[in-house]
Amino acid sequence: MEKNRKKVFEFLDQFGMDALVADGFDDAIVGVVVEDDYPKVVYDSYKCIDILVEGGMKEDEAAEYFDYNVVGSYVGEQTPIFIYPISKI
Repeated sequence: MEKNRKKVFEFLDQFGMDALVADGFDDAIVGVVVEDDYPKVVYDSYKCIDILVEGGMKEDEAAEYFDYNVVGSYVGEQTPIFIYPISKI
């Protein structure tokens, strides 16, 4: 849902900041954190995996793909953060 992405950028615009997002995972956005003056979008890892499963992957494939290709991708200081919410552990 693009609504989450829009909210993030509206929030950051108030402070003249910008952030990177992980394409295709807008529904998994849970918030924003600012670390060392760099805003980072925060995602629910479980929801990201669910999104991949909804897209046609098997759960184990989705988890492996997510770990390697999404979490394992560093794209600079504003690389998004992927959390495992305590409520789901």
